Amino acid sequence: MDLGHIIAIGGGGFGRNPKHNKIEKYILSQVDKKKPNIVFIPTASAEDKAYIVNFYSCFTSLDCNPSHINFFQRTPRLDSVINKADIIYVGGGNTKSMLAVWREWKLDKLLLKAYKRGAVLSGVSAGAICWFEQGITDSWASNLNPMECLGFLAGMACPHYQEEKDRRPSVHEMLKKGTAMSGYAIDGGAAIHFKNGKYYRSLQFYPESNVYHVSINEGSVKEDLMDMKHV
Repeated sequence: MDLGHIIAIGGGGFGRNPKHNKIEKYILSQVDKKKPNIVFIPTASAEDKAYIVNFYSCFTSLDCNPSHINFFQRTPRLDSVINKADIIYVGGGNTKSMLAVWREWKLDKLLLKAYKRGAVLSGVSAGAICWFEQGITDSWASNLNPMECLGFLAGMACPHYQEEKDRRPSVHEMLKKGTAMSGYAIDGGAAIHFKNGKYYRSLQFYPESNVYHVSINEGSVKEDLMDMKHV
């Protein structure tokens, strides 16, 4: 059986503005179902209440059944929630802390099971990089670091590539040192869509936002701009 979809967003969307719904509509359109079940997992933001309100403000106006998972209040039967989910959307925040909580609750295994049955996995920032072998994260206050993530997709991902001035030089330095793998650098307002574990397309939902494939070639950083589809 084919794997599902992964849609990794570099920044922006409903978290910044609940009236924004371009990338959100695109995610919903990947499910061949009239009212798909979409589950928001806001662990990385410590379940920020305003973020959850923004999620419902955005998705209740679209054709779907939205719900969310709490880990810091009474936690539901996770297998029951995830097994019914057509789409899982992971919010931004602290990737390292998020993955630690998930692994303790064995959510990582349930997410892999959902992916293997064809669900759409999506998310922004921490919720984008978590699906890759490696993510570039600001989970530590002092500096950006590469960290091991879930490994559903090969390679590295870095969000907020053009939004935060230290992202690009830090990624280039990590590639030169060999601490970062080759992979994708995603601007805020852009996303990458993978189908069945393979690159499918790059998406642009803010003007002039892009996705780059970054790698090292004979000691020099190679930065290839991907073809962008407007959504």
